[in-house]
Amino acid sequence: MSAKSDAKKNSAPQIICKSPDDVKAVKALPDYCLEVEFMDKTLGKVFMKDRIFSDKAGVFAMLRDSELFKQVFVEYGVTTWPGEVDLAPDVMYAQFKKSGEWRLK
Repeated sequence: MSAKSDAKKNSAPQIICKSPDDVKAVKALPDYCLEVEFMDKTLGKVFMKDRIFSDKAGVFAMLRDSELFKQVFVEYGVTTWPGEVDLAPDVMYAQFKKSGEWRLK
């Protein structure tokens, strides 16, 4: 006989991103570029084409599929794609504060 669970569905507390270096919004642009906005309104562009098509692409090689690249979304303050590929928000934020862009090579 199995015991009936008392746990409520989706009872985990919701994660609320409030840190200045949490990503608020992301938009895929042409030529493997992203427009990213952080919680503190810092805006910038990420240029990913060189990395995606390099021999050092690693997990980013899967983003050569432009339709997959366009599926970018924000999850828990992180720029993410299906397949658990993501970008480090703290590094991106620091680059945006320095120059308004991040070029992955």
